[in-house]
Amino acid sequence: MQIVPMRDLKNTVEIERRCAESNEPVFVTKNGYGRLVVMDIDYYERTMQKIDEAKSINKGIADYEAGRVVEGKSALKSLREKHGI
Repeated sequence: MQIVPMRDLKNTVEIERRCAESNEPVFVTKNGYGRLVVMDIDYYERTMQKIDEAKSINKGIADYEAGRVVEGKSALKSLREKHGI
């Protein structure tokens, strides 16, 4: 984990280099306390994708636990009929 003081944000090239090389976020502090997180766009997009995937998995688990499921063969039959396959 990389931590830099707020005053170091003036050197944007260095912050960008740190994000790219470490492939992780850089935490920015002000008066010793966390204030900001700076990250490479690729890292951000991967993180957002993981969050979306986790939400989908949790939704599926909730559907299963609530009994909102359909047997596989029945679901395929319904889709084939719907789409004329």
